[in-house]
Amino acid sequence: MSQEKIKEAYDDLAESYNAMIDHKPHNAYYDRPNTLELIKDVKGKSILDVACGPGKYAEILLSKGAEVTGFDISPEMIKYAKKRNKKSGTFFVHNMSKPFKMLKKDSFDIVLCALAMHYIQDWESTIKEFYRVLKTNGQLIISIEHPFFEYRYFKSTKYFEIEPVSCSWTGFGKPIKIHSYRRPLSECINPLIENGFCIDKLIEPKPVKEFEKLDPKHYKELNDFPAFMCIRAIRK
Repeated sequence: MSQEKIKEAYDDLAESYNAMIDHKPHNAYYDRPNTLELIKDVKGKSILDVACGPGKYAEILLSKGAEVTGFDISPEMIKYAKKRNKKSGTFFVHNMSKPFKMLKKDSFDIVLCALAMHYIQDWESTIKEFYRVLKTNGQLIISIEHPFFEYRYFKSTKYFEIEPVSCSWTGFGKPIKIHSYRRPLSECINPLIENGFCIDKLIEPKPVKEFEKLDPKHYKELNDFPAFMCIRAIRK
């Protein structure tokens, strides 16, 4: 699967994604509150926001006193991240599957990667880069699509394989085909453990109450079965 397809999809989505990100239920009232729960006091901390999209996480973290550097594969998303955060933070275009050569070793207290790891097939090199740029005892915070949810959603018959999948997103205006990779739970956990991280906490999230007002159907479903998974891992 070409990374170019992912870039093109998010370039197409960027305007509507940015316009809706503040209150889109799965993002605003499911992913973000649970992922942010894993990040405690950020004042004065240096944070790398990987696959930062239109900069909503960065906006929140900057407002709490963090220093934020963010990058994304989509130039259009970076345009909105810069606009949203004006002169705060540093944002640039980069593909997370490639080495972070522009970033120094041991330079961040926290690396955040929200709902993006499923866009790369091989996690190994990216996780090694997370490790390299983090300080000792630094935190890696990731949210991902829950492997059990994906197995059911994509009607897979090959649970133990890492397989390319695709679906059509209709919630951001015109339908956009999104390509990603589905993987088993072991392929979400072991790459962290095998590359110098200790898993500190794992959340199988539930939506917050605001979700119910906007989307009662999915609110009930997400209280019965998780769609995402949030992990905090510590660099040894």
